[in-house]
Amino acid sequence: MEDEGREITAKINTAELIEQWEQRAEKAREVQVITLLGAKTDLGRVRENNEDKFEFFQPSDSETLAKKGSFYAVADGMGGHSAGQIASELALKTAIKAYYADSSPVIEESLRASLQQANALIFDTARAIVERSGMGTTMTALVIRGEDAFIAQVGDSRCYRLRDGRIEQLTEDHSWVNEQVKRGGLSEEEAELSPFRNVITRSLGNAPNVEVDIFTEELKVGDTFLLCSDGLTGHVKADEMAQAMKKASPSQAAQDLVDLALERGGRDNVTVLILSIIDITVCGKEKRKGLCALFNRG
Repeated sequence: MEDEGREITAKINTAELIEQWEQRAEKAREVQVITLLGAKTDLGRVRENNEDKFEFFQPSDSETLAKKGSFYAVADGMGGHSAGQIASELALKTAIKAYYADSSPVIEESLRASLQQANALIFDTARAIVERSGMGTTMTALVIRGEDAFIAQVGDSRCYRLRDGRIEQLTEDHSWVNEQVKRGGLSEEEAELSPFRNVITRSLGNAPNVEVDIFTEELKVGDTFLLCSDGLTGHVKADEMAQAMKKASPSQAAQDLVDLALERGGRDNVTVLILSIIDITVCGKEKRKGLCALFNRG
């Protein structure tokens, strides 16, 4: 009887969770988020192949937009002999397709499952094809749904947010040097100079299963998100990213930051995706002055 009681409680909790997320999706139907997007990727000055890739999907129908939101991501592949390029492309295409195919209203659950599905495909492909052995990729994904931002993280690509003039790194690197910094074995300055700074401890395709970090943030008008590979962070500091985003549009800022990384050596492929939250309007109960009337014209 005791076991039955625990099982019933679990089902009730699951039902309550789904109901909560369905209510959040219903609320998102009233929200119009206006964004500006800019993205740029470059081979760099040393590498022969570009193993970086960015991708995004912005649904055109209101039902999908309210339930699943818009998806943006950057991936940095590894493996050599074009394997890394294949891994990053497989990861992004698979994750986006899996995310929108999942009917669950629980965004965090769908996002985590989509990256895990991408991981499984890359792992199986690497085992099946000798030339692809050892391939893998990082992935940093951002979903904007209603008034919320959801971030998924595997590896050492990053997501930053510029808010009220201050830039903050929202993700945590899955890297050897970051683990040492957390344990007190290295300072942040020593980590930047370490010959092991590119050694990552978690990636898609390295093992049958992968742990995906999920972060949730509330949106504010004026927020600007930056997703990037370590080809940028290896050359450009966070305050320099902030300055570029403050003075230019997302497209121009992405170009400027890539150019800056190239000027400083371009030792790796470099990819930047910038998304600015221009306006958030709750139609029917105005939260901020915006474009509500325009969306309701018909």
